Amino acid sequence: MALTKIKFAPGIDKQDTAVGAEGRWVDSDNVRFRYGLPEKVGGWQSLLTDTIVGVARKMLPFVDNDGNRYVAIGTDKFLLVYFEGQLFDVTPLKADITSATIATVDTSATCTITTSSAHGINVGDIVLFDSVTLPGGTGFSASDFEDKNFQVITVPSPTTFTITMGSAASGTVAAGGSITLKPYEPVGPAAQSYGYGFGIGNYGGTITGVVQTELDGSLNADTAGTGGSGTAVTVDSTTDFPASGTIAIANELITYTSKSSTQFLGITRGALGTATIGTSNGQAHSTNAVVQNATDFTGFGSAVEASTVTLEPGLWSLSNFGEVLIATVMNGKTFTWNAGIAARLTTRASTTTSGFATNNNPTATRSTLVSPTTRHLIHFGTETTIGSSDTQDDMFIRFSEDENINAYTPEATNTAGTQRLQDGTKIMGALVAKENILVWTDNSLYTMKFVGAPFTFGFEQVGTNCGLIGQNAAIEIDGVAYWMGNNGFFSFDGTVNSLPCSLEDDVYDNIDTTKGQQINAGINNLFTEVTWWYPTSGSDFNNRYVAYNYGEDNARLPMGNWYGGTNTNSIRTTWIDSLIYPKPYATAYNSTATGTFPAIVGETGLGRSVLFEHEIGTDQINPDGSTTTLTSFVQSFSFSLQKDQSEIFLAMRRFLPNFKVLTGNNQVTIGITDFPAESLSDSTLSPFTINASTNKVDTRARGRYASIKIENTGSGEAWRFGTFQVDLQPDGRR
Repeated sequence: MALTKIKFAPGIDKQDTAVGAEGRWVDSDNVRFRYGLPEKVGGWQSLLTDTIVGVARKMLPFVDNDGNRYVAIGTDKFLLVYFEGQLFDVTPLKADITSATIATVDTSATCTITTSSAHGINVGDIVLFDSVTLPGGTGFSASDFEDKNFQVITVPSPTTFTITMGSAASGTVAAGGSITLKPYEPVGPAAQSYGYGFGIGNYGGTITGVVQTELDGSLNADTAGTGGSGTAVTVDSTTDFPASGTIAIANELITYTSKSSTQFLGITRGALGTATIGTSNGQAHSTNAVVQNATDFTGFGSAVEASTVTLEPGLWSLSNFGEVLIATVMNGKTFTWNAGIAARLTTRASTTTSGFATNNNPTATRSTLVSPTTRHLIHFGTETTIGSSDTQDDMFIRFSEDENINAYTPEATNTAGTQRLQDGTKIMGALVAKENILVWTDNSLYTMKFVGAPFTFGFEQVGTNCGLIGQNAAIEIDGVAYWMGNNGFFSFDGTVNSLPCSLEDDVYDNIDTTKGQQINAGINNLFTEVTWWYPTSGSDFNNRYVAYNYGEDNARLPMGNWYGGTNTNSIRTTWIDSLIYPKPYATAYNSTATGTFPAIVGETGLGRSVLFEHEIGTDQINPDGSTTTLTSFVQSFSFSLQKDQSEIFLAMRRFLPNFKVLTGNNQVTIGITDFPAESLSDSTLSPFTINASTNKVDTRARGRYASIKIENTGSGEAWRFGTFQVDLQPDGRR
């Protein structure tokens, strides 16, 4: 019988069923569509043997006046600079704490640091040790601490905290010696959480002298106390806790009416709606779980009955004022780092950078950017009174004087000013798109355009019900912005447009919208595609992606040219396009691995990020030089013998492979099913191994519907599919 050509339109269609998506591909991973044809994406390789501690959340490439190229990288713990194949730690530091002492316990790796006054340090903070002298008998030397970073493990009192060494002490020594502490400016948690209003970290508020201890014994998920046998919670020590109040263990609040030296008494488990979901019981907690004073937090708000409060992750805004990097911690301060000074790589970002100070900037801002034409530093969701973080208004905008990023007082002779937006509850993000600055709230889009004196900037609302889901979920290319909202995709080219998506149901049925601040968007102009990486329900971090090809001819595709995937090796937390560098750069995060830079003694649970260069080779090259195979596949719709004749069974005798590009082997699987709701079954002899010399493949496939799957499973393989020509014959009715 004559060969039949089965045609497929570009892109993936999951809005319909596998049978209903006629002429479309219905599933894929690590595949893009170029010139209408599916192909495996390019590979990537690590740029460094070092890996980054924590999760990278923002990258910015920029160039100094001498033409040197940099990439600023903001993580949940650090601000780093990538320069000529190396990483440099430029994270700003808080004020020094001098004359701290150290105490050790024989055979224990835990050391207790004591300060003369409240240190304001919290669990998870990073502290640099300097000018170290030790008391005798610890078994350690000063070099074990000098110029090293430590992660704070517990904070037993406002004047103490503990760290973990790489080895155990050889003696018990009371507090002694002398250490200068250099605490890192905190950024925020690695993952976004959504739930109760009590905060148990210092993100979004100010806590002085947080009091913590640990459980002495496990705590069952019941309404009683330790082990379910009483009405008390037993801990190592209740010192410095109020006589009565509230404690927090993980996501549970527990009130108490009195205390002994090691117990909280008269307890009420699961207070203020923090019990196990669907019950009146508490939550289960293991021995040594951290118990924190939650009686009086400043800046966090009180716990609430419903899960309506979001604790946003540690994010950075990164922009450049010429060769000066401007870095703002979300809901925190703004710092600068000058690439134009000789000692730049050994100098940390600061609020007092010579010539580029930001010590007069707001101290609580959601995000910042620099207007590239007028050179104003603009703060979004910032303080109405500079220096008073409790006046932060999530809809308030403040901009500096032009050419002076440290001057904000509006005067007749300058261009500083303010503006409050109205439609929405918070400003989610902003970016530059040609002559406009685009500003998104959680509900709308505004344009911000320079108009000159006396108003400096004019604001116009250009869209509603089109808010941004996360700070990094918008991207711009050639004056057109693309973004992800809470319930759909949009573009702006002078007009807000809804962006029809053939994967919309698949994305929004699975996405965890309460973790929208972790979503990031990236442009790959080499292939005219914008990609969003996002977390699904039940995942703490990004684990899927969806991509839109804006450069292909999509006129005949009412839902556009979209594709996506779930391959964990392909998930990215940041992405920068190939502008300053010839290829895109991106970071991938592994929450269970351990990073190597910056080195932290006693690090626990921070995970690691790897910096990759993309569109290189065919696979993933890891920091240690090993190769991880990059697999890929694309699956077609389920087609019948003839349109409107699905009652006739088909027999597939043979097919002719047709690849535009084929390196190494490829596998073709013929899936067969008799009913639309039935799962596909591999046909006899499937899968078929295809290489460049394969001209014909004989099959033994029979069914009412058939589907083809193109994939690679081995290293060094690349492919671009062409057409599918097949020998189909009617095989009667059943």
